[in-house]
Amino acid sequence: MGDRRTSNHSEVTDFILVGFRVHPELYILLFLLFLLVYAMVLLGNVGMMAIIMTDPRLNTPMYFFLGNLSFVDLFYSSVIAPKAMINFWSESKSISFAGCVTQLFLFALFIVTEGFLLAAMAYDRFIAICNPLLYSVQMSARLCMQLVAGSYFCGCISAVLLTSVTFTLSFCASRAIDHFYCDYRPLQRISCSDLYIHKTVSFFLCSIIILPTIIVIIVSYMYIVSTVLKIRSTEGRKKAFSTCSSHLGVVSVLYGAVIFMYFIPDRFPELSKVASLCYTLVTPMLNPLIYSLRNKDVKEALRKILGKRNIFI
Repeated sequence: MGDRRTSNHSEVTDFILVGFRVHPELYILLFLLFLLVYAMVLLGNVGMMAIIMTDPRLNTPMYFFLGNLSFVDLFYSSVIAPKAMINFWSESKSISFAGCVTQLFLFALFIVTEGFLLAAMAYDRFIAICNPLLYSVQMSARLCMQLVAGSYFCGCISAVLLTSVTFTLSFCASRAIDHFYCDYRPLQRISCSDLYIHKTVSFFLCSIIILPTIIVIIVSYMYIVSTVLKIRSTEGRKKAFSTCSSHLGVVSVLYGAVIFMYFIPDRFPELSKVASLCYTLVTPMLNPLIYSLRNKDVKEALRKILGKRNIFI
């Protein structure tokens, strides 16, 4: 038996976030890039929430979900980006054990919540397009609140389970996490525990989180496409596809990156970091742009707030 102090994960007081393996001269460029993208995340998502809350015309289920999506995007980016930017200037690049636990928990909470919110938004579009006459009845305020509350509940339960499973590992080999934030797969690499059960549980958790939401989204859009193709009016089909293409674009980027990160064998750490950027910063930045630039109601509300009729075409 080895030294108990080296096998006990509670003895670890901090970790090192290795980040991107580039020349130190490029850290300034990466810092500026992160700063620019994070500023756009803040501006876009705070602006989207402000528009939705201040314009009575946007008091509908779709914008209720969109407002919550902006809230989630804002917060899980804020869990990752500031610490990453600090580490570009820091020599130690350390994060405390408690900070690592908190970062993993909050990130898991918000990213899982986002997945369920996107599924709820797909269901909302399904009802709006396939059963428009019953939309106001079926998508009641109570149901919308339940779907959003359920999304946060699933996110919280998933975060508790994933964080608990991850930090029961023993970290005695190294404190250096080969990533720019605390995530469970990079933490697995520095553990000296037997990972078979842990990987099985982690894979099971990811499967029961990701697969149901993907199924809801795919089935919803199969019905949506079938219904839209039956619309005789070209303008009607164009409007329906325009509404749904925004959502599909967001879903494709998010789930594509998540599947690459968590379901493909962990053989390419640097590619995993790039994939992580897609859902930690790129998707939260693009969501407000996609939903605002392709949405007439949001553009009209923004014109009203700014008081300038010629801002958007």
